Amino acid sequence: MSGFAEKFSDILRGAATQTPPSSPAELLRLGKRLKRLRRLAWLLDSAVGIPNTKFRFGLSGLIGLTPVAGDAAISALSLYIVYEGYRIGLPRAVLMRMLANVGIEATVGAVPVIGDVFDVAFKANMRNLSMIEAHLARAGLGHL
Repeated sequence: MSGFAEKFSDILRGAATQTPPSSPAELLRLGKRLKRLRRLAWLLDSAVGIPNTKFRFGLSGLIGLTPVAGDAAISALSLYIVYEGYRIGLPRAVLMRMLANVGIEATVGAVPVIGDVFDVAFKANMRNLSMIEAHLARAGLGHL
């Protein structure tokens, strides 16, 4: 089994997660990781705005238009955000909610046309990013 698959297997089995970082070097790495995740979630879910509206969509809405391969690629990128949440040390319950968001988006997103509209509106990656940020805020790391 690959390292990536083993980590998700650990999550599903309820393996203990890491504790939040405390040293300056670890905090710097966490800040960089969080910045990268913010950019990725924004790119996938909110990068493009429609002028004169509040409506935004990202690459997931465009890539998802490609049947099967597009949905698989978006799901893989979404799972990367969940994996990073695991590396950050999110509790199992939060990781499971994040996996559910990805699963919902992947399942409904596979339905032609309706799924594509759902992908644009649901924004699983932004939801998952919010869960990561909320966890870090509760851990006293909201300033990152």
